Amino acid sequence: MFGITAYGAYIPRSRLSRAAIADANDWFDASLRGLAKGERSVCNWDEDTITMAVEAGQDCLSLLDAGSVGALYLASTTLPFLDRQNSVVVSQALNLGDRLRTMDVSASQRAATSALITMLEAGGPDKGSAMLVASEHRRSKCGSRAEMLWGDGAAALGVGNEGVIAEYLGCETYVTDFVDHYRGEDSTLDYEWEERWIRDEGYLKSVPLAATRLLEKAGLKAGDIAHFVLASDQAKTPSAVAKALGVATEAVVDNRIASMGVSGAAHPILMLTAALEAAKPGDLIMLAGFGQGTDVVLFRATDQINKRRPKTGFAGALERRRTDENYNRFLSFNNLVERETGKRGELDKQSYLAAMYRKRDLLTGFIGGKCRECGTIQIPKENYCVNPDCGALHSQDDYPMSALPGRVKTWTADRLTFDWNPPAYFGLVEFDGGGRMMMDFTEVEAGSIETGVAVSLHFRIRQFDNQRGFRKYFWKATPSGQ
Repeated sequence: MFGITAYGAYIPRSRLSRAAIADANDWFDASLRGLAKGERSVCNWDEDTITMAVEAGQDCLSLLDAGSVGALYLASTTLPFLDRQNSVVVSQALNLGDRLRTMDVSASQRAATSALITMLEAGGPDKGSAMLVASEHRRSKCGSRAEMLWGDGAAALGVGNEGVIAEYLGCETYVTDFVDHYRGEDSTLDYEWEERWIRDEGYLKSVPLAATRLLEKAGLKAGDIAHFVLASDQAKTPSAVAKALGVATEAVVDNRIASMGVSGAAHPILMLTAALEAAKPGDLIMLAGFGQGTDVVLFRATDQINKRRPKTGFAGALERRRTDENYNRFLSFNNLVERETGKRGELDKQSYLAAMYRKRDLLTGFIGGKCRECGTIQIPKENYCVNPDCGALHSQDDYPMSALPGRVKTWTADRLTFDWNPPAYFGLVEFDGGGRMMMDFTEVEAGSIETGVAVSLHFRIRQFDNQRGFRKYFWKATPSGQ
């Protein structure tokens, strides 16, 4: 048996009220008020496609052995780097080693489903495990329909033949250069075409065509499908497609437009994780990815489906939320307005690539050291053991610490230091088992941080080097429960 063995999900905590977007823009476009229900997920200033991918990957690894992963695919249309393999950054933050195959897959809203098909078709009993991570952080025009209906998020899947929770039954792809939207090489924002045309000529023609071919090949009927995943920011379109195909209306997986928005190329995989959480043994799951045609993949849930649950999962990620009514902050975080940052914000933050490479184990993998002589844990890893009763030379073995809980020893809220979301919180964190380090705090709500508060670590953007188009990543501490 071969198929999906693990899954994970991540949705940013911040949820911007759509009413706040409408309040700021309906003076120009009154129709926005009709979309002003619910909320959309929003990246913090220090989150992007890579950091969300790491979060989703970590959740997936709560079910999957990192040492078994032989390939990592990252699917997104909003990759931070155009000429630097983004999936390598994700793999090293997840401490997957240096012997795996990595690949970025982009340029289509079905990038994630196409990557998944590639992994499934290339896999087999002797191929080991592979991981797909899909992540999206799309920018949109102010006051647009997209701004109201889109959201940020990421999901991950493990593929292999051990602990299979959803057996792979087959796939079908229909390709056509149907342009529902596009983003040219000199643009940072999408240009969209008319909704009805996209629905009638796009979804309603290409999805049933590919799905029917697959069902015929598999010898199954549309009425047998228990969970039908079709990502779309058109609320009624998935049900219309299901009806045309013959899939029961109750089988259509809710795209959660009201509670998070549609997360682009990542959304089919994110909604697949929701379907996996709801599936029962024997259920048939159909996943469709739309964009310049359609990918359709078919799975059958196994008797392991209810036994293998990730630490957070889709439901946990959706529930962990913080309401935000500040539309201006959203614009600032997405670089949609040119904000005055003051003289401290103008300091040159040049990236010293050689130093970053030498310290990559610490900066990306958050690797500390554990002394072979006395067992003392320390971070950063150094030549000498910090235990004054030991002091052994070259006795440190690599010790991954990103998953270790810690506690706040000291903290400061500083409004003089530049931060994109002032005040800047930082302080000393002590980790369970040993080791301590000065760190930045993120996702801090007023009153949520104090000495002794438990924290978890999260891979985030540390600084933007805007003069050279680079961004630096590091791990930050978040108060537990945030």
